[in-house]
Formats: sequence, structure tokens, C-alpha cells
Amino acid sequence: MKAGHLDLFADRTSCSLWWPNRYRMLTGGLAYVLLEQIRRHGLYGTRLARVHVGTLRLKLLCIGAVIVRNTRRVVFMLSGSCPYQDLFRLAVQRLAP
Repeated sequence: MKAGHLDLFADRTSCSLWWPNRYRMLTGGLAYVLLEQIRRHGLYGTRLARVHVGTLRLKLLCIGAVIVRNTRRVVFMLSGSCPYQDLFRLAVQRLAP
């Protein structure tokens, strides 16, 4: 689980209490399993199928966005110039029920 420690920041247990540290470790583990399943099933046969979890996080999920919030709704405006946009769409299509 070295990738979880290095790439998903799962080793940050800076709180002096036990429960917050445990929650951080659980969410880090959950993020690792989720990205691993995206890589295995959603990106099977693509150029990102064998990359590390940290590389997958940087290339596929770190997308610039603007968030506009008013009293009735929240709007996420994602960047339209993502270099891995086709792979992102393919992974979403493959993982959709």
C-alpha cells in the first residue's frame, strides 16, 4: 500500500485523537480501491491501464474547474481542454450501469 501512502496522502495521521486518524486511513483506503477499480475496469486496454494510482489521479482527476454557488444551486464548470478527455469519457461509459 505504498501507493496509498505516497499518492493518496493516506499516511496523514496528525490528529492526537484516534477516531479522526482512523477516518483518514479509511477514506484513503477507499480512494485507493476506487481508483484501482477505475484503472482495472474503466481503463482496460488503454494507455492508462497500467499506471500507478498517483499518476492516474494527476492525469485523469486533476481537472480545472470553476464552482458557482447561489441560493438555489451549485454549478460546476469543468475545463474543456483536458488532454485525457477521451479516456475520461471512456471510463465513465464503461463504469456506468
